Formats: sequence, C-alpha cells, structure tokens
Amino acid sequence: MAKSQSLLARLLKTPDLAAVVPRLQPEVLHRVIQTCGLEDCAEFVALATPAQIAGILDLDLWRVRAPGADEELDADRFGVWLSVLMECGAAVAAEKLGGLEIELAVEGFARHIAVFDNAAISSYTTLDGEHVQGRLPNPVSEIGGYAIEAKRTSVWDVIVDLLAFLEAEHGEYFQRLMRGCVELSNAPREADGFHDLRDDDEQHAFDLACAREARREKQGYVTPAQAHAFLREARDLQLTGARPSQSAIVRAYFRALEPTQPAELDALEVLREAGVATAPPRALPGTSDGQASRLASTHAHVASHPGSAEELAYLANTMLAGGSIQGRPFTAREASDAVVSTCNLGLENWPSAWPNRDLLTAFQIGWAILYRDVCLYTARQLIEVLSDIRCSDRDVDLRLEGLRRQLTQHVRDLKPWRGRDALDVILTLDAPSWAALAALIDECPVIHAALSASRKPRRTIDPTDYEFIARNSQIAIIREFMASLPSLLTS
Repeated sequence: MAKSQSLLARLLKTPDLAAVVPRLQPEVLHRVIQTCGLEDCAEFVALATPAQIAGILDLDLWRVRAPGADEELDADRFGVWLSVLMECGAAVAAEKLGGLEIELAVEGFARHIAVFDNAAISSYTTLDGEHVQGRLPNPVSEIGGYAIEAKRTSVWDVIVDLLAFLEAEHGEYFQRLMRGCVELSNAPREADGFHDLRDDDEQHAFDLACAREARREKQGYVTPAQAHAFLREARDLQLTGARPSQSAIVRAYFRALEPTQPAELDALEVLREAGVATAPPRALPGTSDGQASRLASTHAHVASHPGSAEELAYLANTMLAGGSIQGRPFTAREASDAVVSTCNLGLENWPSAWPNRDLLTAFQIGWAILYRDVCLYTARQLIEVLSDIRCSDRDVDLRLEGLRRQLTQHVRDLKPWRGRDALDVILTLDAPSWAALAALIDECPVIHAALSASRKPRRTIDPTDYEFIARNSQIAIIREFMASLPSLLTS
C-alpha cells in the first residue's frame, strides 16, 4: 500500500500532468489504476478523455468467472466507477459517460436499477369502476417521468444524484439511457413457442460482449472462443507426414490486428521504474543463467527471427483467454512463461522434414506433446497402477476405485484434467506423489518440486512450487517417476 501511495504521489507531481494523461494509452492508465486502486485515482480519471475511459472500461469492467469461460460485465465494479466519477463532480461524470457506447451505460445502470414509466406503475380505475393499485417499488425515486427501483443498494444515492443531473443538464442523453433501461426492466418472457430465445436483457448483454470482443480483436486480444479452438486444434497436431498449413484461427487473428503507436511520454519513465508500465514488449521474460539454458532453443530462435515478439504475444494472449493451470486462469506472467517453455519443447521436437521454423507451430508441437506424452500418459499410467493397489482401509480402497473409474471416463473423453479433484485420495498414501500427479494431469501439465530424484521428505506441499516443461529431459524424469509410482504408493 505504501509503495502504491508513493507511486501515486510521484505521478501527481509530473509536470503538465493535465497534458500528459490524455496522451497515455488506456492500457497504461489501467495499470496505474490496478496498482494504486481505482478509489485513489479520481484525479487521473478526471483528466482522462472519454475515449480513454471507454478503453479502460473495456479492460477493467469484465471478469472471468471460471477458467476459459467468457468474460462477463462486473456490475459491482461498474458501481465503483460511478462513485469515482461522481467524486470528480457530476459534470465530469456526465462528460465521461457521454463518451461511452450507450449500450454499455444502459447495461451498467440496468444491473443496479429497474426503470419504469410512471404511467405503467401508477394506480388506475378500470371502465368497470374497479380500482387497481399501482406498483410501488421500494426504494423508489421519480426522475423525469420515470420510476427508478434499486436492484442493488451499494451506489443507490450516487445513481440518483447522477440521473437527476443528467435529466437537468443532458436531457437527450438522459432519455436515451432511461429508455434503454426500461426495455431491460421488462418481466421475463412467458413460456411460448419462442421461450428458448434470449430475454431482452440476456440478448443485450450478449450483443455488448460481442461488440467488445470485436474491438479487442483489432487491438491484439484473443477471445475465449478463439483461444479454446486454437488450443484444441494444437492438441490434435500430428508430427508425422507433411507439415500442416497455418491455423485458420491464427490467420484471421493477424488479419484483424490493427497496428498501434506506442506512447512516448516522460511520465512513462516513472511508471516503468515502478513496474507499472513496461518498456516495449520483450520477446522473452528475464531469465537466470539456468533458466536461459533450459530455454536455449527458444532464445536462439528469437535472436534470429525479429517477428517472434508478435507470435509470443499472440500465444500469451491465447493462454490467458482460453487456458487454465491448477483449475484456475493463468496470470499474465504464468501465461508468458508457459508459452516460452512450450515453444522450447516444440523446437526441440521439430520434425526434420518440416521447413521454416516458427514459434506458432513450435507451440502447437509442444502443446501436443504435453497433452499426449504428459497429461494423457500420466493419467493412463495411473489408471493401471490403481487397478493393482489394494488398501486395508475400506474407505480409502473405495475412493481409489472411484478415482480409477473417474480417470477412465475422463481419459475416454480426452480430458483427463477433469479428474484432478478426485486425486485427493492419493494424499493418504503419499503427499509428494499427489502433488506431482495433480501437476501432471492438468490442461497445462507442469513439474511440481515434489517430483525430484532425491525424494526428500517435505513438511509442506506448496501448489505454486512448479516448473513449466520445456525439455525432453523433463519428460524423461516424468516417465521415471511414473515407473516408480507403484512402490511409492504401497510403501
């Protein structure tokens, strides 16, 4: 916290800050917000242009609920943004909102409020003289002929104040926003011949996500659907016969990519020193001498192929968007390290008959080897080992049999990692073996530190203590471990 406050103080002292901030890339401003906290960055938010705010929100408002799943709008985060914007003043908040696509503003507000025409919820008397009580939502506020009901109360007062200002000062925008919210506040569709279609709010959220994906594709991001398809395609790569043509997914990605110009500003030096903004992308992460030796093939290729940085960036984005490790999404650093290691493994195993090496194909080769020779291999070997193990503890014996059945089913479905949770029973037999197996039977298999030739007793097992597989020699160690597994689980 102290470090982020110090960084914030230094940035606020930047000469001509009001002229500098509007020239920064949205990604850089987003890194500042991530490092210093959105609530403390109101001054930067106030100086940013509406277009910058729109770019930042594309990065900051969306969350992945599960590894490899599509990103979804985070309603609570949208509420925090409204609060910060209002701290800058209602006029500033209105200006920034005006720069957003109206669909995003409608979706964000509709997650917090339901909006109705006053006439639609007022009391009335039928032609027969029957009095019908109107709907009285609670809490409710009436602004500009609309009744507004709270779905979430965390920023209710902020929203009411902002809408009142918009109605008074930006009437046309207020009407567009309210009409959009009214459409999304309708009751769910009744069951009929079309009840399997999306409701209006579901369709609106889907369209909003699609529009964002299209924008991000042009900026170099990979959608979850593209990432899933690329990784599935890579697992099926065959190393015999002629070299396959470049993936259609990759070709489409690079066609859609728009070149961007890096910002060259003095303020970036402060951010780089603090690790908030990086220098122009490096082809490889920093490595120690031992790490460099382990990744020698990738280093040599990058040194002789200037276009490698773009290939690595695409692959890292793919891992972030569609991959998982230990049942969770990758961090940016993990994705980068996994890609470099997988490419190294692919280059080591490049078929001699295939010309013109490139990192995209090298990654596919390495990914296919990790899948077939590590993940599937480990799962199949474990199934065989489990079929011969008998335990005196009846409960443990039943759980081992359950694990064997689950793994058999998941191997048949070609997704062994779905059986990782059932591996917990191995803990009762040998904790280091459990840690090693859980790391190997994964969508992105890795070598856990528990898998070592010394087999020294370990007091604790740290799930994060692992290394990405980059060499054939590491796969040889895995095979030795699996050969020794029967004795390890029965000793």
